[in-house]
Amino acid sequence: MNFVEELKWRGMIHDIMPGTEELMAKEKICGYAGFDPTAESLHVGNLVPVMLLTHLQRCGHTPIVLLGGATGMVGDPSGKSDERNLLSIDIIEKNLAGQQKQLEKFLNFSDGDNKAVMLNNYDWFKEFSFLDFIRDVGKHMTVNYMMAKDSVKNRLETGMSFTEFSYQLVQGYDFFYLNKNHQCKLQVGGSDQWGNIVTGTELIRRMGGDDAFALTAPLIKKADGSKFGKSEEGNVWLDPNLTSPYKFYQFWLNCSDEDSKSYIKIFTLLGKDEIDSLIEEHDKDPGFRVLQKRMAEEITAMVHSKEELQKAQDASKILFGKSTTDQLKTISEDMLLSVFDGVPKFDIAKSELQNKIDVVDLLTEKSQVFPSKNEARKMIKGGGVSINKQKVTSNEQMIGSEDLLNDKYILVQRGKKNYYLLSAN
Repeated sequence: MNFVEELKWRGMIHDIMPGTEELMAKEKICGYAGFDPTAESLHVGNLVPVMLLTHLQRCGHTPIVLLGGATGMVGDPSGKSDERNLLSIDIIEKNLAGQQKQLEKFLNFSDGDNKAVMLNNYDWFKEFSFLDFIRDVGKHMTVNYMMAKDSVKNRLETGMSFTEFSYQLVQGYDFFYLNKNHQCKLQVGGSDQWGNIVTGTELIRRMGGDDAFALTAPLIKKADGSKFGKSEEGNVWLDPNLTSPYKFYQFWLNCSDEDSKSYIKIFTLLGKDEIDSLIEEHDKDPGFRVLQKRMAEEITAMVHSKEELQKAQDASKILFGKSTTDQLKTISEDMLLSVFDGVPKFDIAKSELQNKIDVVDLLTEKSQVFPSKNEARKMIKGGGVSINKQKVTSNEQMIGSEDLLNDKYILVQRGKKNYYLLSAN
């Protein structure tokens, strides 16, 4: 496989330094991407540089994952209108540990001639004094050169600290260090990193290093121009404790047709022929959403596991398809709460359920699923009310503790789309 050609058909090249494609066509090289520990988990937006490294390794080259233990203390101004809050060492170390665990799912660090390497730039910066840095590194870059970068120019009106101004020099030194000590010739990242990466190649040239090249991928946006990677709750994280596998699966499943045609190329490892075939099949019957389903399956299995994917799919079938109460009872409490996070919830007394409660009283007096008993009775008569996925057929039906899911919950469905979760305490 040719790395640059692979990225081209996937739509993953925004800028590429002249000579990069020729170099990689004739020899196996080492390339890296950096990840700053701004959070304890990576999010779906971080998957772009992760996939760049994944393709790099699949094409026979050696990827370096550079964790920013040092640069995380400074804060990258690229694409930011305000200065970042500086993190403590303890928080940075916690964030690094979380990200490292996630990155190991995508790359082979254990065997082969091109096994991935994971490094932390704090290891070479911790003994580097300020005076040594500005004397040995800073003298090679002019202020005029650094001021010309978009990450600086875009902040001139609002102002930026010397700390942030120096970031591109710190990142540039990372590239120089890796070039000198690990024969690293390529840095990859998002298009907002182009200025920082080019500063690195220029620093390497001025400090007498080996050849160095740059490649960036486009920043991912939705077809409507809105920001990619956000749900109603905020960022879509790779950590299952921050974004459940079910919600992660649903995020990809709910992508638009147009977005899915580009996302499946960027975020999966499916080949060109298979993707072209899926797009063709999808266009014949968009309502079946074959593209979204396959994309959601591939990415969820890669980020979480095939087992978690299966659980998410099973939950979707049970909760939103035709299912029985017995099938609903097989869903774990975590999955149930994840699926119905955000729906109205009401607390009821568990002791009352032991004596059983009239269904109409349960839906009105004990909760506010219906504003009145007349409305509850009317909808029950019309077949519009379900308890635990089973239609309520009588206004006199009694609900007891044996109806609880996970010994705690009752799922009420009013109409086709309105769900309520009753919690017995």
